[in-house]
Amino acid sequence: MLIGYARVSKSDGSQTVAPQRNALLVAGVDPERIYEDLASGRNDARPGLIACLKALQPGNTLVLWKLDRLGRDLRHLVNTAEDLRVRGIGLKVLTGAGAQIDTTTANGRLAFGIFAAFAEFERELIAERTQAGLAAARARGRLGGRPRKMDRAMLTMAMAALSDPKAVAADVAKRLGITTTTLYTYVNGDGSPKAAGTALLRTETGDESPDTASTVQRSA
Repeated sequence: MLIGYARVSKSDGSQTVAPQRNALLVAGVDPERIYEDLASGRNDARPGLIACLKALQPGNTLVLWKLDRLGRDLRHLVNTAEDLRVRGIGLKVLTGAGAQIDTTTANGRLAFGIFAAFAEFERELIAERTQAGLAAARARGRLGGRPRKMDRAMLTMAMAALSDPKAVAADVAKRLGITTTTLYTYVNGDGSPKAAGTALLRTETGDESPDTASTVQRSA
């Protein structure tokens, strides 16, 4: 049994799934077995695709107009196709870069194997770059991990802004390029520093005096 999937990125009427549906119908897909989405390929919330994958049974073949209609990126495509293979489901692409792919045939499996090899190569390159970056950071005396979200200059501006009773925390956070949660981790609603803010001020100024934070707040 053939089951089709069609997708366009925009739902404002500027794009239509009609050309894809027509191609799927010509390929022999029953119109009642075509699933559709109006969503970006990078959007995980694609109810049509979810329903399509659930409907597929061993021995079925998923038919696509183009390979990029299915996955967010090459890795996602390969993982999805491998999941279909394990479930005993074929994959056939009608046109575009993956038109040679038909995992129900030997030649089609070979073509998809090439795509899988490129995906594996991409994963290895990413891993190598990550390790090289961490090694370079360690050589400079830094540890791996996320960069700090708040520094002293930013904290000082946040304290000064929130000392105004009319200030809105969400607006302050947006102007500073941080989340409201991060803002409140370091600063109270009245602009005074919390423990994390006080610790940050002491760390970056090298001043262990308990009066440091209040001095900064008054000067702000």
